[in-house]
Amino acid sequence: MVELKTDTSIDEMYAAGQVVGRALTAVREAAGVGVSLLELDEVAHQVLRDAGATSPFLGYHPSFAPTPFPAVVCASVNEAIVHGIPTGYRLRDGDLVSIDFGAELGGWVGDSAISFVVGKPRAADARLVETAERALAAGIEAAVVGNRIGDIAHAIGTVCRAAGYGIPDGFGGHGIGRRMHEDPGVPNEGRPGRGLPLRHGMVLAIEPMLIGGGTDGYHAAPDGWTLRTNDGSRAAHAEHTVAITDSGPRILTAR
Repeated sequence: MVELKTDTSIDEMYAAGQVVGRALTAVREAAGVGVSLLELDEVAHQVLRDAGATSPFLGYHPSFAPTPFPAVVCASVNEAIVHGIPTGYRLRDGDLVSIDFGAELGGWVGDSAISFVVGKPRAADARLVETAERALAAGIEAAVVGNRIGDIAHAIGTVCRAAGYGIPDGFGGHGIGRRMHEDPGVPNEGRPGRGLPLRHGMVLAIEPMLIGGGTDGYHAAPDGWTLRTNDGSRAAHAEHTVAITDSGPRILTAR
């Protein structure tokens, strides 16, 4: 069932989303050659503490995972697509990093992700990250009253495929509100004019995931969480929490 949020609830979700935005900005600023993924997790955790917020990631245990998630950020490096567990790995020059983060404040959840390169980026990596951001922007632009879920999916998929990138099947965006994952699902590829109609008060986490090698294959790492590209190519991930309103899409996790 899809819950339509009131305007007041959307404002409260915006407050949670701003915690997410601050944390991602702080993590991006802290990331550098020699900094560990665990140190980045602590940076984000401190933002939560300062805001009086909690993490919907920490302790999250979906049916596919062998253990609860042990951190407040997902930190995915190079060929890792999503769900990377922060470790003591220290970032190297040229690493492509995707950070996914959520916050719960006042009973509402925000969720967002960024990808960036540490140090000097390779041209191919810079293009991959830029395309992920363009795909996200296209999805958000399609998130208007009167469109359908398929219009968002088609907008994202068109940008990704035109650039020659792969899209991991079965993973995409989702509804969000009192819980991190709610109905409806938001695929990253689809047919326009299909799926659930978009209405004022729907709130979606829109999140394109791109595989640089152009193939769609992926596999789970031994930790049971991290998804990695089958071809060993690099991946990028971008996400915002977006409210569908009569006046247009409202980005609740804007940074």
